[in-house]
Amino acid sequence: MVDQEKIRKAVNLLLEGIGEDPGREGLADTPDRVARMYAEIFAGMDGDAGEPLSRVFSADNSEMVLEKDIVFYSMCEHHMMPFYGKVHIAYIPDGRVVGLSKLARTVEIYAGRLQLQERMTGQIADAVMEYLVPRGVMVAVEAEHMCMTMRGVKKPGSRTVSIAARGCFENNPGQQDRFFRMLRM
Repeated sequence: MVDQEKIRKAVNLLLEGIGEDPGREGLADTPDRVARMYAEIFAGMDGDAGEPLSRVFSADNSEMVLEKDIVFYSMCEHHMMPFYGKVHIAYIPDGRVVGLSKLARTVEIYAGRLQLQERMTGQIADAVMEYLVPRGVMVAVEAEHMCMTMRGVKKPGSRTVSIAARGCFENNPGQQDRFFRMLRM
């Protein structure tokens, strides 16, 4: 649970730390706005991926299901700056499928935390394997990190790609190739 009062106090200290007057007109409500914003951004802190992924349906389908271009926004734990991009999730059902919006909700849960892209990629794959129990899952995340584009090396447009493969995708180059071909469709 996000403690908005602590965030308000911290924002006041931050404003003072950078030489600002937290009481001036333009900043007077900033601590409250930031606290509300953080409650929204970090809504995934208390989220449980089991909740959306537990709503499954019986299906005879055993062909790959791909949900691609799931847009997400997250915060990097190293600099507390945003990173954002797209998540692509493919799984091969084993008698059960999940509503497609539930995959997007799973992404939102993990993105709504202080994160590392690589960790988030694995968490999504592991959650799908645990709760949906498919034959396999593959997750690819591509993102732009503001800590690389706005500060530091300042390379806007650079993207980081991370991949996690589980189950029948793990050691199967044919399935992995099929995943990447489907992404280009």
